[in-house]
Amino acid sequence: MLGVHRDGDVVVLELQREERRNALNLDLCRAIDEAARDAVGDGPAAGGARAIVITGQGTAFCSGADLGGVYGDEFLEALYGMLHGLALLPVPIVGAVNGPAIGAGTQLAIACDLRVGDDTARFGVPTARNGMAVDAWTIRTLAALSGTGPARRMMLAGELIDRDEALSHGLVDRAGTLDDALAWAHEIATLAPLTLAHNKLVLNGTHHDDAAIEQSFRDVWASDDVREAAQARAEKRTPVFRGR
Repeated sequence: MLGVHRDGDVVVLELQREERRNALNLDLCRAIDEAARDAVGDGPAAGGARAIVITGQGTAFCSGADLGGVYGDEFLEALYGMLHGLALLPVPIVGAVNGPAIGAGTQLAIACDLRVGDDTARFGVPTARNGMAVDAWTIRTLAALSGTGPARRMMLAGELIDRDEALSHGLVDRAGTLDDALAWAHEIATLAPLTLAHNKLVLNGTHHDDAAIEQSFRDVWASDDVREAAQARAEKRTPVFRGR
């Protein structure tokens, strides 16, 4: 259901429900949440990953919530717990969008910090066509990433956005394949972890996180990594950051 693969400092999570076009059900939502937490150290299989890549098996990234599943409080709690949990993890997450990302698939893509899309990627949140609803975080994040025009077309007219339009508006950051997403994640994994965690907290946080943001700011400036960067500049070498 979920493949978990370690590639150096990068952990790859692959949705493996190809027969259902990687639709999310209760078990898969919980598996993504647990594997992502474990990858960065919040769980029994703590991995200390510096970056995570999320992709789908086959020709779809994620076709949405499994229409054959049961919609109720338990599923919604698992879905939004997973999505919001990804946004709160202290490491960058790269979505390798390898085909349609529809409904909950678009939600999963925007819960990632960066998105690489191949030429078959497309996005949409067709709740107006199925009588359902998504939370305010989804709509606001979608608008912040894609712009209010495309977001309004997706949310109010039920339109789909293809890869090239998503790329032109910022919903997709780079055109490419899973290999390109992995290469980018490996580049990111060499950057200063405390700085990345601080930057992500600011980008994804709210005013309720002001105290945590102030603490993360102080932690960065008090870290060994700041001194390592200064020493590396003096020695004309690439710094080796350790996240402390």
